Amino acid sequence: MNVAAALAQARALGLERLDAHLLLAHALQQSRAWLVAHDDAALSPGQQQRFAADCRRRADGEPLAYVLGEREFHGLQLQVGPAVLVPRPDTETLVDWALELLPTLPAKAPAVVDLGTGSGAIALALKHAHPAARVCAVELSAPALAVAQANAERLRLDVAWQPGSWWQPLRGRHFDLAVSNPPYIAAADPHLPALRYEPLQALSPGGDGLSALQQIVQGAPAHLAPGGWLLLEHGHDQAPAVRSLLQAHGLCEVSTRLDLAGHPRCSGGQLSRSA
Repeated sequence: MNVAAALAQARALGLERLDAHLLLAHALQQSRAWLVAHDDAALSPGQQQRFAADCRRRADGEPLAYVLGEREFHGLQLQVGPAVLVPRPDTETLVDWALELLPTLPAKAPAVVDLGTGSGAIALALKHAHPAARVCAVELSAPALAVAQANAERLRLDVAWQPGSWWQPLRGRHFDLAVSNPPYIAAADPHLPALRYEPLQALSPGGDGLSALQQIVQGAPAHLAPGGWLLLEHGHDQAPAVRSLLQAHGLCEVSTRLDLAGHPRCSGGQLSRSA
């Protein structure tokens, strides 16, 4: 079997062209450009088996990032697997907002915390783009925390990893900036079954999807430094509820940012400087 035949086999399984090219490039340890220039190159039996197995996984609905074992996020190549959510481009909206705020904070080495870090995507992106920040990341899932730590070691980024739930392991500590992409999908959301390969506890807290967001906002005033910011990712229809939560717990300058598709995706607020 050559490259052209392998790609035809993938298309017969219903795979999209881009997915087929990425899977074959991965199996051959080559670039997509190489595939185009070498469509008559033969696959070894081992490469054929690997490619066929990967195509079946993708055709069954497993995320491409899990099959490849990696995902690019904010310029970083992250290792991912079933223990963590696949980092989404929409979450870069949260990172970009945080990076806008960091230079405006009074501290030269601002204290930053990422609550529910998963793969470490947000924490690592912030540390990479703003090396002066002192970044801490909290994660309840031990397998997820292991993935995040491995990513940090491979990327040589210094982040302090803390096991625990939301603010619980941070008693007595204060931060200039807190960020989080918590589970926020409602239990009855019709899109949830399509995400069956990803960890449910990182997708949905159950109920209306707001409970994790509520816990984080409730704990924020006790853990933000005066003038500190809290930025949260949320569902496209949750912005009014999240803004109300932020305001109800004393945060000001409350606003919402849109994701790449123009949907309300992140909301945040600032603790008064006189707090």
